[in-house]
Amino acid sequence: MNSNHSKKLIVIAGPTAVGKTDFAIQLAKYLKTEIISADSRQIYKELSIGTAKPNAEQLKEVKHHFVGNISIHDYYNAARFELEVINLLSSLFKNHDYLVMVGGSGLYIDTVCNGIDDLPDVDEELRKELNLLYKKEGIDSIRNKLKELDPEFYKIIDQSNPKRIIRALEVCMATGIKYSEQRTNNKKNREFEIIKIALNLDRNILYDKVNLRVDQMINEGLVDEAKNLYQYRNLNALNTVGYKELFDYFSGSIGLEKAIENIKTSSRRYAKRQLTWFRKDPSYQWFHPSEFEKVIRLF
Repeated sequence: MNSNHSKKLIVIAGPTAVGKTDFAIQLAKYLKTEIISADSRQIYKELSIGTAKPNAEQLKEVKHHFVGNISIHDYYNAARFELEVINLLSSLFKNHDYLVMVGGSGLYIDTVCNGIDDLPDVDEELRKELNLLYKKEGIDSIRNKLKELDPEFYKIIDQSNPKRIIRALEVCMATGIKYSEQRTNNKKNREFEIIKIALNLDRNILYDKVNLRVDQMINEGLVDEAKNLYQYRNLNALNTVGYKELFDYFSGSIGLEKAIENIKTSSRRYAKRQLTWFRKDPSYQWFHPSEFEKVIRLF
């Protein structure tokens, strides 16, 4: 991974609302470089307010890549992200010794740092079939199917994540081979050094910031943004905190106040899951978002 120490990718990770965007912009300006977004939802051009995309002024301050560059109607995954980012890094490192990658999508970050297994492309019909099973019979139906087809992977997968369960089932059913047997987990060598920074706050402060951000999103027009996307609610890209809760409101199953409360609850749970993901990786160095001076000493 560290075959060329003159080129460094600095990863800024952490939970939602912790302050990653501002920190990454400050760092990129200090290093006179550009930013790669590693956010699996900011990548969609139709999703803005609910994904806390960098605003127009922030985008002017520093050149950003992978922000609003594809449509919710486009199929996209972590493997494609890895390929596109690695190709872009090769180009950008010709003019920069440092590049900054920022985001809260742990899987996207990991694919760039470590690589991803070359698994089969999705079978759209099979995916539709499995999604239909999930919608009709609930998450236990797909959990049990995975337990039957690949008990080894069933034991280690996040069993609250239907998207990952369905992906594993797709591979098992399309190939007849267990998903666990097709995952090599071989770490790829990268032609640059990777420095991983994770930001965090006291839990109560973080949760207050999460709640405040949701209120700000509502004030900025999240309800109208979600309403314009309601007709596309079945797309995978819209299975996203902030939108799916408002879709429940539009369908009449809950009131607006309850939908906003649910967004806050879901966002706090998401922040907790993000922290769990990043803490599993011992290569991260943890900092308070105010500790910019300490971070730049690492370089």
